[in-house]
Order: sequence, then C-alpha cells, then structure tokens
Amino acid sequence: MSGTLYIVATPIGNLEDTSSRSLRVLESVKCVACEDTRRTRRLLDRFGVSTRTLSCHKFNERERLEKVLRLLRSGDDVALVSDGGTPAISDPGALLVDAALAEGIRVSPVPGPSAPMALLSASGESGGRFLFEGFLPHRAGERRRRLRELRSFHDAVVVFESPRRIRKTLADLVEIMGSREIVLGRELTKIHETIERGTPESILQSLPDAEVRGEITLILTAWNPDAAESTEAGSRRVLETWAEALSETGGDQRDALRTTARKLGMKRAELYRLLAELGEIR
Repeated sequence: MSGTLYIVATPIGNLEDTSSRSLRVLESVKCVACEDTRRTRRLLDRFGVSTRTLSCHKFNERERLEKVLRLLRSGDDVALVSDGGTPAISDPGALLVDAALAEGIRVSPVPGPSAPMALLSASGESGGRFLFEGFLPHRAGERRRRLRELRSFHDAVVVFESPRRIRKTLADLVEIMGSREIVLGRELTKIHETIERGTPESILQSLPDAEVRGEITLILTAWNPDAAESTEAGSRRVLETWAEALSETGGDQRDALRTTARKLGMKRAELYRLLAELGEIR
C-alpha cells in the first residue's frame, strides 16, 4: 500500500502560527520535501522535529518527482512544504501533486497560514467573491495587458507581487485602474507588518524611499462605478488632447506626442505606451 503525500501549510512569517497538527505530520513522515532546506530546517529545529529534508523547488521539481514517488510507492509518507503558506498555490508542488494523483496515491491537505486569506480578512473585502490571480506576468507589456483584463472583473482580485517590481506594478495600476482602491499587505504576520488601503497613486507615494522589502500581497478592491468612471474619463481626456495636438501639428505624431505630454503633465514614454494600448499609435 502506498504512503500519503501531505500538503502542509507553514507560517508566512510568524512561527507561532504553526499548528499542532502540522508539527505532528512533519514529525511522522519519512521526509519533508521543501523549497529551501535551510529555511525549513530552521522551522523544524525550532520545534524539535528531526525529520530529514529534501529540496524540491521550481528549478529541480521535475527531477525530484521520481525520488519522492518511490518513497510514496514503498509505503512511506512524505510532507510537502513551501517557504511559507500553502504549497502548489503560486509555489512549487503542483507537479508532484499531479504525479501522485495520477498514480492513485493519497494526497491530504494540512491547512494553515495563507497570505491571501490573511489580507482578505483584514481588508474589508472578505464579504463577497474574489479572484485569486497569483503572480502577475513579469514582462511589462504582458502585465499591463492582464491588468486591463482584470479591470473589467467586478469582484475583488488578489495578486502577489515581488518587492522588486511593486513600484512598476503600482504605476501600471495608476494608469489602468485609475482611482479603484487597492489594499497592499507587506510582511504579513511579521513584526513590521504593513496593511494600507488607498488609490494606486497614494499607495505608490507612501512606499519608502529605500528598497522595498518583504513579500507583497495586493487586493484590487471590488468594482466601484465612481472609480471606473474616473478611469474612463481619464482615457477620454487623453484621447481628446491627443486629437487636438494632432490637429495643431498637422498630423505630425512626434510633435503631437510632445505637445500632448506637456499639456497632460505626462512623460512621453508613458503617454506613448498608453496611446499604443488605446490603438492610437502603431
């Protein structure tokens, strides 16, 4: 009889969020498959768990499949953890879960800490439906295209973002979402936990001048007709100013771009990108 693959949620920051059940499972399994063995070892050592660890991250997950499956086939139980939160949810582990299920191996969840659930519960957006988007695309053009698609989604949207890209993403939100409010959660459950609600522009301005640190969860709040109207009005203003500038410059797009950017107080590169997205420049 095969063993069980346990999907064990681990703390997203505060180790006191570790559940007694997760510790019992981590102690009882043959090994713990994890993203970073050093990080998981610190968690295990904190609670006196001596179970051996096996690295299983996004760069080697496919290679590790057979090794973990052999243990499970032989009747040994294995726990899968990520660096924080629930494995296989915007974290490595999906390949292993799929492979185990394909072989009829039992997969059992051990639920626990979750950044999306934590932020939703404290955001005022937990009363209705929501979409979990996970990480936005890394490439700027793909990210903006996805944000334009999400703009028409009327329920709350939860996304993850890297501290390295948060300023660019917020700038995209200023342009695409207008005054639709967002909630930003950083360092959730840790000493320096920060939860802010406001427009993308106000949140962008509130970021520290120094390098942003800590994992970030964002909520695009449920659709607000006033915010949507503000975004549409902004786009109309850009198009009207662009049309006037084209007329003034005799259709010279380069001069019209310079004139429009000056009138609107925008950077030319930002204006060019917006006009391209609106289908005015090809």
